[in-house]
Amino acid sequence: MARLQTISEGEIQQMSSVLQSPVVTEVVAQVQSMLGQRQSSTLDIAVTGESGSGKSTFINAFRGIADDDDPRAAKTGVTETTQEIIAYDHPTAPTVRLWDLPGIGTPTFQPQRYLEDVGLTKYDFFIIVASERFRECHVTLASCVAQAGKKFYFVRNKVDNDLEASARRRGRMGLSEEAVLREIRDDCKAGLQRIGAGQPQVFLLSCFQPQSFDFALLHETLERELEGHKRHVFLLALPNLTAAVLERKQQALAGSVWQTAMAACLSAATPGGAVHSSVPMLMSTLQSFQRSFGLDTNSLLRLANMTGKSYQELYGEVRSTSGRELSMQTVEGMLSQVALGQQVLSGLLESRIPVLGNIISGGVSFMASYSLLKSAIKDLREDAERVMHRALDGADDTREDVPDPGYFYAD
Repeated sequence: MARLQTISEGEIQQMSSVLQSPVVTEVVAQVQSMLGQRQSSTLDIAVTGESGSGKSTFINAFRGIADDDDPRAAKTGVTETTQEIIAYDHPTAPTVRLWDLPGIGTPTFQPQRYLEDVGLTKYDFFIIVASERFRECHVTLASCVAQAGKKFYFVRNKVDNDLEASARRRGRMGLSEEAVLREIRDDCKAGLQRIGAGQPQVFLLSCFQPQSFDFALLHETLERELEGHKRHVFLLALPNLTAAVLERKQQALAGSVWQTAMAACLSAATPGGAVHSSVPMLMSTLQSFQRSFGLDTNSLLRLANMTGKSYQELYGEVRSTSGRELSMQTVEGMLSQVALGQQVLSGLLESRIPVLGNIISGGVSFMASYSLLKSAIKDLREDAERVMHRALDGADDTREDVPDPGYFYAD
């Protein structure tokens, strides 16, 4: 049964500012506009770098796709496979798009012309992907991106290969893993500092091990530096690699619960609205919550494929009603459960916002919807945390036996 939820003072103040008109249609328009702005916000990320650096593999890892045969996967290969600009939607947040740009570093590469050709202005920021060595073309491209007023983040890919190469070349008495990674990071930073853009941000990654190295740090940095609705949609697209990410998702989703509950209830109060017209909207919202927490069928299948765990094993950690398969009957049952005992809370809310009682029958429908959604978010976060621990517990090591890349530091 969903737990009884209280409504915060901040949410009451937000509702008071919206519910000024006694005309239901005007209120509906205001609430739906607030929801629409958040849901339709887009984030366009340009991924560029030298040929063969693993741009496409990075895009797949960022989107949680481990199978190259997946029809949604970016095409990968040992040579440059991107000859044109291709946009890839995030599978759980379709307004987040990663753009796979043609490779740089060829003898004919002209950075200014390149940025014009790929449409510099339409991207929110750039991710420059490199591997094996830091090259002059990285400095040139980063400089041009910075001069154009766009932010960039530098990703040094395939560091798992570098660590294996170091171990083979230096033996047991060689540098520690930490020291090797520090040398790689320092080398990249030293090269990027030549463009005079302050302290460059460098992230060391292995796209075959997203739970290791700096993948989580890259996610956290991007989330922190984005603003407004773009930050919201990016956060919901993040993979569930840490408990901190799940907590931030819970907070982000909870922040708009009152708007969703209000919109669902107002839909029944508008001309032609039916008594149960709020149920489809609530079910759609719960399904979107499932996707945000990676608990829908497609997300669990992708996670199973990435970690080597079975779908059944992961799905077994989903224990809440809101995390399982939803139907109209299921949502109606959940709604009727939380409707009991809402009369007192509804009366208190109406005393603060009198117009609420005029447009929603007793406010009960609103409080039941609000409590249902708020409880569901908490339950889904707990489900997602159990799934995360199960998925990352002994996840398969997918490192390959690769030849020595001969990267920057010497014997």
